[in-house]
Amino acid sequence: MILMSVLRDIFRGNRTVSEVPPAMAAAPAPIVSAAKLWTQTPAHDRHNPELLAFLPKDSRTIVEVGCSSGALAKAYKEINADCYYMGVEIDSEYAELSRRYCDSVLNVNIEDADEEAFGSLVEADCWVFGDTLEHLKDPWSLLRRIRGSVSPDACIVACIPNAQHWSVQAILNCGLFRYEDAGLMDRTHLRWFTRITIMELFQATGFEVIEILPRIFDEPAREAVLPAIRAMALTIGEDPDQAATDAMPIQYVIKAVPV
Repeated sequence: MILMSVLRDIFRGNRTVSEVPPAMAAAPAPIVSAAKLWTQTPAHDRHNPELLAFLPKDSRTIVEVGCSSGALAKAYKEINADCYYMGVEIDSEYAELSRRYCDSVLNVNIEDADEEAFGSLVEADCWVFGDTLEHLKDPWSLLRRIRGSVSPDACIVACIPNAQHWSVQAILNCGLFRYEDAGLMDRTHLRWFTRITIMELFQATGFEVIEILPRIFDEPAREAVLPAIRAMALTIGEDPDQAATDAMPIQYVIKAVPV
């Protein structure tokens, strides 16, 4: 009955769809005004350690799209102080926050960037999208635009939420598909990806994924749901082990290179 308890809590608003990972449980409060909570995902001073680990340690120029508070820039500059770190941020308040740590920040919607603005970014040897691609109207077009300008030895590093996560499957099964202020059901998500469609996203835009890391946290309620996910996979003729494996990550961290 663990699952029913979780779903009842979701229905009553006592918890979000995704249980908070232990690493995030002691997170500080958002560092922007309360009004921002209903528009952009709240900014904070944490960085994703797995995303940081995927960044080339010797990058000359990095562009981070959706740099938020600049937390990742701060952490990376402690590793490679010589790198020129450029941020792109749609929210003016967040852009101001990120200027504390980025060498320069463009306050612009990257999808609307004109040739002059976009041209200032093309020298980057690493583009970073930390939970950003899912917020774009057309991430395929943006990745193709980047592919047309980057050098052959450049890379893209991204963290992308997993729409196949067990909790999303559970709430969808019960019709409780409700948007939230943050997490997998963030109301500002426009696109949804799974492991398979993440690979297809990059293949379709001229890149090859060379590394992929699932971010899996301790979620006790998951064990009550996985048997049902396995059973559904069997029913439709799919691999139950693969279905269960792909339901566990809350996000994927990937590195892709031009092909």
